[in-house]
Amino acid sequence: MQANGFQVTTYEVDDLPAARSKAGMPDRYGSCHTAVVEGYALEGHVPAREIRRLLRERPAAVGLAVPGMPLGSPGMDGPEYGGRKTPYDVLLVMRDGKAKVFQTYS
Repeated sequence: MQANGFQVTTYEVDDLPAARSKAGMPDRYGSCHTAVVEGYALEGHVPAREIRRLLRERPAAVGLAVPGMPLGSPGMDGPEYGGRKTPYDVLLVMRDGKAKVFQTYS
């Protein structure tokens, strides 16, 4: 995220589900990282491009999620993965807990 121009402050937490809940992100969209940017929750390996789009469009939503850790997503795309990619969706998580596809990566 820093390489993409975002200022980052990192906190190590013992209870990720509690941090996710505090950010407003339902557990069913859980992954390995939870973040908050300008009032939106981010869960998992969300591409910076989609975060910028979220901040530009400002939808009435909780935020974005990439459940799991799909190969090819940011942070899961290093040389140790040998160029392998798994198609994945970036989900826009609504305030009612439902989600819709915000962007597909294949």
